[in-house]
Amino acid sequence: MIHPPPFRAEHIDSLVRPPELLRAREQYAAGKLDREGLAAVENTAIARVVKLQEELGLQVVTDGEFRRGTYSDAFTSAGISGVKIEMTEEQGWTSSQSHGHRKARRIPKVVGRIAWKGPQNGDDFRFLKSLTRRTPKITLPGPCYIHYRAGRANISRDVYPDLDAFWSDLVEAYRREMRSLADAGCRYLQIDETSLVKLGDARVRQLLAERGDDWRDLLRIYVGVINAVVASAPEEMTIGIHICRSQDPSWQADTGYDPIAEPLFNAMKVDNYFLEYDTARAGTFTALGAVPEGKFVVLGLVASKASELENVDLLKRRIEEASRHIKLEQLGLSPQCGFATSAAEHVTVTEEIERAKLARVVEVARQVWGSA
Repeated sequence: MIHPPPFRAEHIDSLVRPPELLRAREQYAAGKLDREGLAAVENTAIARVVKLQEELGLQVVTDGEFRRGTYSDAFTSAGISGVKIEMTEEQGWTSSQSHGHRKARRIPKVVGRIAWKGPQNGDDFRFLKSLTRRTPKITLPGPCYIHYRAGRANISRDVYPDLDAFWSDLVEAYRREMRSLADAGCRYLQIDETSLVKLGDARVRQLLAERGDDWRDLLRIYVGVINAVVASAPEEMTIGIHICRSQDPSWQADTGYDPIAEPLFNAMKVDNYFLEYDTARAGTFTALGAVPEGKFVVLGLVASKASELENVDLLKRRIEEASRHIKLEQLGLSPQCGFATSAAEHVTVTEEIERAKLARVVEVARQVWGSA
């Protein structure tokens, strides 16, 4: 039986941009191509990648984030006023002088009142929806990203002497964007939350303590904010949350879901989860024992940043291992993350490998559950 949506065979959204699209983006940035010219290249590339997903047997279809430079472009740095992206060090993640290799390079500083700037993704979704009869999905960056990256020191006290007002304004901006997506016909939204799982990492906790934050307080606050966002979504919209560590294996969260499992699966009012499980740093499946009945977990067992194609039997064994902690009917399968979180960075697989991995997800889903 298909669980629509999410589906037994899922993917996380971003796909490898074709060379012609990357060239067009470079030409646009250099002033050699106008916005209409770039849109034409984007439209062609999106139509092609939608056809690919359909041919592979996927029931969920995305535009591959082909109109975005990076996943957070969808909203954090474009859809709301009051936020300025500040670059810290040239290679902040790997050569920070002040925090070893754990200092963020991109800091979203809050310099003004948070407010929705108008529809950001509605037209893009309409175009995607016009190309397919399958279920189109779009993503938004999670609301906790700004506070986690910025910290109180980078959220203006003149604008927000009280952080409750900051969170209230941010939730309202998400509410209005989700309403605009619903008006465009969106019924399936994925929220990419990169902060939650990191709170279980000892090094992250230390850095947070140095800036005056207790990770337990942040976990409670972040779950509450996500609940407020989800509660404000249109009733007809299915929402899933992707709990993401990082595309770069050299930094961030070397921890499983166990430290946050109870609030993640029980206090959080989300029914659908996309969890990374492609490497040992994701931990074991024991955390899934905290998932209540009625909730659905998509296992990200297929590595989106490794060229080796996963073995069918290995994936089936991993799913069987997970089903010792959660019912099999509550599970689906996907890559652990998108194939290209940003347009050109962190892309380590080819379009051919991407195709093979997505096909493998569909193949295994059909063998395990009888459908994709």
